[in-house]
Amino acid sequence: MNEELVPLQVEKNPATSRFELVVDGYTAFIDYKQEDDVIKLIHTEVPEELAGRGVAAALVEKTLNYLEENKNSLFPYCPYVFAYIKKHPDWKRIVNPNFPKYDEL
Repeated sequence: MNEELVPLQVEKNPATSRFELVVDGYTAFIDYKQEDDVIKLIHTEVPEELAGRGVAAALVEKTLNYLEENKNSLFPYCPYVFAYIKKHPDWKRIVNPNFPKYDEL
């Protein structure tokens, strides 16, 4: 992870249904839906101004850490999150086995 991103905290914002990471005044986010302890990550977006700095990967990693720490399981519907977990298969440990593409991770 880019050193400048390490100290930043991801925030769960229930008002917008987003996990948010503020970098240099810009907000990167992952849209989510929650049902009980299952979090469905839907869409990841990073402002153009932050492109090429590893913000999307940091946002996903910090969000996955948040989910694990809060004992949530995950449905990674967002293609970026799905690809991140596929590239880092140790994160499959928090993917809910009922996720339709679980066996593809």
